[in-house]
Amino acid sequence: MVLGVSVQHATRPLANPDEGRYSEIAREMAVSGDWVTPRLNGIPYFYKPPLQYWATAMSFKVFGFNEFAARLYVLFCGFLALCAVGYTARRLMSAEAGWVAMGMLAASPYFLAFVGVVTLDTGLTAWTTVAVCAFLLAQTSAAAERRLWMLLAWAGMALAILSKGLIGIVFPAAAIFVYCAVRRDFSLLARLEWLRGGALFLAITVPWHVFAAQANPEFVRFYFIHEHFERFLTKVHRREEPWWYFWPIFFGGFLPWALAVVPAAWTGWRHKSDGFDWRLFALLWTLLILCFFSASSSKLPAYILPVFPIFALVLAAWWQDTPGERMWQLVLPVGIVVLLCLPLIWGIPDRAKGDWLKALYSAARPWIMAGALTAAVGLCAGAWLLRGGQNRSGRKPAALAAIVAGMSAFILGFSNGYRELSPRQSAQGMAAQLAPVITPATRIFAVRTYDQSLPFYLQRTVRLVDYIDEFEHGLKMEPRHLVPTLEAFAAEWNTTGPAIALVHPDTLPALQALGLPMKTLHADDRRIIVTKP
Repeated sequence: MVLGVSVQHATRPLANPDEGRYSEIAREMAVSGDWVTPRLNGIPYFYKPPLQYWATAMSFKVFGFNEFAARLYVLFCGFLALCAVGYTARRLMSAEAGWVAMGMLAASPYFLAFVGVVTLDTGLTAWTTVAVCAFLLAQTSAAAERRLWMLLAWAGMALAILSKGLIGIVFPAAAIFVYCAVRRDFSLLARLEWLRGGALFLAITVPWHVFAAQANPEFVRFYFIHEHFERFLTKVHRREEPWWYFWPIFFGGFLPWALAVVPAAWTGWRHKSDGFDWRLFALLWTLLILCFFSASSSKLPAYILPVFPIFALVLAAWWQDTPGERMWQLVLPVGIVVLLCLPLIWGIPDRAKGDWLKALYSAARPWIMAGALTAAVGLCAGAWLLRGGQNRSGRKPAALAAIVAGMSAFILGFSNGYRELSPRQSAQGMAAQLAPVITPATRIFAVRTYDQSLPFYLQRTVRLVDYIDEFEHGLKMEPRHLVPTLEAFAAEWNTTGPAIALVHPDTLPALQALGLPMKTLHADDRRIIVTKP
């Protein structure tokens, strides 16, 4: 059921900004054949490394330029993380624990939702999960097997770096150091296969960085300094949030288990092991990532996604050791809270600003209500099945299945609800409306705004007008992609040939003041499309 929800989730329109941005970069890579320099709207874009762009570009070549192909790699990454967690739990605990860990992770709406979202964090999460799980298995295996697991861990870190940068090795390295410090035993460092693993790691990570630096002299400074250190230490990206920002996301993301997070963590912390303590390592991994991003000056919700698979191992251990008569008391209140939220969900359209948004929310409401109601039913049913305690422990698998089914329906409802909301967050409908009037000779401008998904759905780039934002670095390299002022745009608009412009409603009066001949093709609360009459 979880896989079916993910596939259905993967066919909805691409949303702005991330889905449109990363799908368009991959589309341009597939079209151009340049696998070294990522480009967004034709402009060099070195904010992130290229592993997901490569994978998605290959997906486009096989399946065409569509939403499913755009999301195929993140679907794979979500499935990979689930399998890695299940197999690791099976080896560390029991066969039952493997299924429990997978079920508890799949029932966490935060993780399940991101499996169908085109964002680089899902890839990062998958490969860091592979790295950590391989490391845990290496430390609990015999010497001959340990080498193979450690090589997989090094490969996982390397692919994590190609997914989202140096953080792919920073987190694992920091977690290992902190674990050794807490245990006051650094002998673990001698078992990390430094020579073979380091060679494999460099063989995977170095080539693209070298090729990118050779092709783009500005790459090294921007990619390593700006995107890693300045992003963390400064507010250059204007993503400031309070220090506690990620903690509600962490608890809410584990929704069915929100009240079990603290008991599971406490039980794991108190667990004593003479050898390698994987529970302690998993807890330190979770705490390290939460604290790291809480201290960062740049915060986005998806940043803490890598904690969810590894903490699912801790939850699975707690599930195995805790009687049902205790569990149901932690699950039922969550189901009741979801039920109490139904009136709030029903009233969302009445709080929308403007008739356009109200109509969209009204169309989405039945789906979202159905998803939330099904989630509440699944949680209450799971609590009822757990209520028998130890004497009825056979109900635990059925309870977990009910909760997973309820949360899968929850995500499915929200996904279908989003389809109704997609005109607000996607250019799919707008591009379909423009397709009949666009020819190869039509010039397309984006005036003081930029819609991330529009180039993907138009299958071509647009010309930026008086708009820089995230293109600043790329435009310094190739300034020809920018029309710097409205006056310069007016001159280009009035030259011979068909033209279309994407305009923010606030900018339209400025264009009218220039006396430009314009005819409106599309208008909503966020975007206006005009053409030369």
